[in-house]
Amino acid sequence: MKQYDFNIKPEMTGTVGLLHSMVRYNFERLKRQVQGLTQEEIDYKGKERDQNSIAELLRHLTVVDLNWVYRLQSMEVPKDWVEKLGPMVDEKGKLPAVHRVSVSTLIQEYEEIQDMLENVCMNIKENQLEDQVPFENGNTASIRWGIWHVADHSRHHYAQMVAIKKQFLRN
Repeated sequence: MKQYDFNIKPEMTGTVGLLHSMVRYNFERLKRQVQGLTQEEIDYKGKERDQNSIAELLRHLTVVDLNWVYRLQSMEVPKDWVEKLGPMVDEKGKLPAVHRVSVSTLIQEYEEIQDMLENVCMNIKENQLEDQVPFENGNTASIRWGIWHVADHSRHHYAQMVAIKKQFLRN
């Protein structure tokens, strides 16, 4: 019999630990979904070549989570990270193109950011969860909402990747 539960790090406080375990659970689930995919599968952009590829979605999740790593600390993302991973969107407001980057490289990059997020969460205390951090377009978000959003965002794109895989197999 398999038992399901979140793997909460004992070093993290209650709510932070629960939220972070959701992030980690979704990441591990996504990793299992894409590991072993061919280059053709992760670069597939739909029959009409008008969709985001799995590679682009993985890079997008990595970049967004990197932004949250720094946002949760009320810091700017260092330029060297932007140079390495690229911007959140291109000049047309679309996800930047990702071509011929292996799934293992994309997962390795994403895992590095997940480890950074875990380290940030280790230092967040319960009484900081309502603290506001800078968000998009001059808005703010609570630290609690930010960590939840990372988990939710991953889940959203996980579903897209599943659909892309099915579409690839049909075509």
